[in-house]
Amino acid sequence: MEPEASSDFDFLSESEIIQLFDTFQKLNPEPKSELEAPTPFTLLVSVVLSAQATDKSVNKATKSLYEKFDSPQKILELGEEGLIKYIKSIGLYRSKAKHIISLCKMLLSDFNGEIPSTREELMKLPGVGRKTANVVLNVIFGQPTMPVDTHLLRISPRLGLSNSKTPESVENDLINKIPYKYMKHAHHWMILHGRYICTARNPLCKTCPVDNICKHNFVEK
Repeated sequence: MEPEASSDFDFLSESEIIQLFDTFQKLNPEPKSELEAPTPFTLLVSVVLSAQATDKSVNKATKSLYEKFDSPQKILELGEEGLIKYIKSIGLYRSKAKHIISLCKMLLSDFNGEIPSTREELMKLPGVGRKTANVVLNVIFGQPTMPVDTHLLRISPRLGLSNSKTPESVENDLINKIPYKYMKHAHHWMILHGRYICTARNPLCKTCPVDNICKHNFVEK
């Protein structure tokens, strides 16, 4: 956990925010989710499975699953215990299996087997919270949403984008501050930055491409 934000918290200016995301864009013009899913439905399942788990662990578990079971109907035919055999290497696999089976039932009964395109409808699905819904809306439907995970909670204050404490308040800060033209890819750039450069311990400031822009709040240099 980062220390509490104080009155001397250093925010990025509007021009610095543009410079920050210009840099991200130049380095990685078309960032992608690191979850490997062949269809919108399998992406939804993978995002549910990724809660408190790494993308790599989800990809490893779902590779063989999706080769045979890539629709709500097929997952239901597999059944909860059958699904567990594929995903038991992922944390919280039993509760996630229950959620996914219930999710498949609801997709078929309420949405004709299609992925709903609004946050409100998505959050009715078992196992789908605000962050998961935002990922689906962004990746599948191209909406300018901001899914806030542990990486964004950590790096948003470090960079100087937000000193809020909760995921939803950080989400609101980022949506209000990041220019619309960057929003399609903004959360991917930030997740990748937090995953590989601005790490929880020993962030790689010396080789960071935005070190000259970052405010380094709570980071000892």
